[in-house]
Amino acid sequence: MDIESVQSSYARWAPVYDTTFGAVTHGGRRRAVDYINSLTGSVLEVGVGTGLSLPGYAPSLAVTGIDFSDDMLSKARARVERMGLRHVAALRQMDARQLDFPDDTFDTVAAMHVLSVVPEPERVMAEIARVLKPGGRVVITNHFVRTQGVLAHIERIAAPFANTLGWHSDFRIETVLQEPNLALEMQKPIPPLGMMTFLVLTKTKPS
Repeated sequence: MDIESVQSSYARWAPVYDTTFGAVTHGGRRRAVDYINSLTGSVLEVGVGTGLSLPGYAPSLAVTGIDFSDDMLSKARARVERMGLRHVAALRQMDARQLDFPDDTFDTVAAMHVLSVVPEPERVMAEIARVLKPGGRVVITNHFVRTQGVLAHIERIAAPFANTLGWHSDFRIETVLQEPNLALEMQKPIPPLGMMTFLVLTKTKPS
């Protein structure tokens, strides 16, 4: 999936995102934010979208959100202003493949239902690892391809339409687990049906 396809896809989805895909991913987003709220310090949310997760973060955290879509970010900014979310430090337009932050900047990086919609997710994971402090955590919720059953068959059928749908139905978990500076700490299915997966990775050494 190329960056132009991502941009056009999310321009189409932005007006209805909260009540469609946003509703479907609510459980995973809540699981991730609840976990992050047990931590401290600065948080980078990659692919913040319309900012659905932002009200859930603890006031003690300093949250920066980035997204490539201006259409999504405009809704996120309106949400922050409307709800007076003072823990949101910044919302910035940015390509996740080339993050405009120094090495070892954030205590936590969140990537909720975004890694299967970005081009070159391996580069995104490398950038996530780079800006994360040593000992910091990456918190991921995402759908990963199944290898058996009816859902696996549906995912194979949907795979060629990735650009139109705006996400990769055939996205493999190995894509996010191959970054050498990140070690898997936790992996759990997210109800219902375990269609989504919750991951926590820890940065093992400096960038």
